[in-house]
Amino acid sequence: MARELYTARLDRKDCISEPAQCFHFEFALEGLEAFPFKAGQFVSAVARDQNGKQQTRAYSIASASNGNHFDLCVNRVENGFFSNHLADLPDLPIGGTIQVHGPHGYFTLHEPVTDSIFIATGTGVAPMRAYTQWLFPAAGPDRSQGKDIWLIYGTRYETDVYYQEEFEALAARQPNFHYLVTLSRPKPDWTGLRGHVQEYLARIVEERASRLGQTLPVPPPDPSIPPADLHFDIYAYICGLNNMVAAVRDLLTNYGWHRKQIVFERYD
Repeated sequence: MARELYTARLDRKDCISEPAQCFHFEFALEGLEAFPFKAGQFVSAVARDQNGKQQTRAYSIASASNGNHFDLCVNRVENGFFSNHLADLPDLPIGGTIQVHGPHGYFTLHEPVTDSIFIATGTGVAPMRAYTQWLFPAAGPDRSQGKDIWLIYGTRYETDVYYQEEFEALAARQPNFHYLVTLSRPKPDWTGLRGHVQEYLARIVEERASRLGQTLPVPPPDPSIPPADLHFDIYAYICGLNNMVAAVRDLLTNYGWHRKQIVFERYD
């Protein structure tokens, strides 16, 4: 069955990292008053390449649902058709349009909200930005219910930390939101965290368990409970390249976490 295509008009385009060639895009869907979606879902963009072949790319939505608007965070890929089509001014100027369908996907927050750890690298931060906007809206009630929310963001260089000011401002005004940035290839003058996300994830899990009087690894759930009925007091949401996702899943599994506690999306 053919999917309904919407026309998305580009309202804003910013290069948020020149070295990484990462772009932030803001779109509005023409002819629609609202485009409801769950934080963490994605849209598929559709266009024809220079040979007339239809190309489709899936992009995580980098914002919470807001009228007929949605944001994307995309790294330009050398010789990549779609990222160049979006990033190049002649192809997509302000006011230009693309075709999209969606929303799609199940990389969404479990409800009711629990303590949650968001782990991201690169443009994997896009759905995490959507989560935080939904949990802590600029206007409207706080949906976090006072639960501890951690965002661990890992990248190579300081120039590749996307949306840093936004997350730092959120952490400054929301005491239950904790923002950690770690660099794997920092310059000597970098004063922040160094290394990979797994190291800081381990600290969070162990410190939280100690505070709650839990012993790691945690015991497995009651086998009489059907998997669909399992509920946990904390979840991890992981988005990034496959090697990182696999390493984080292994780490959490070794702590006794159930696979249903570990929600992930990988983009390679």
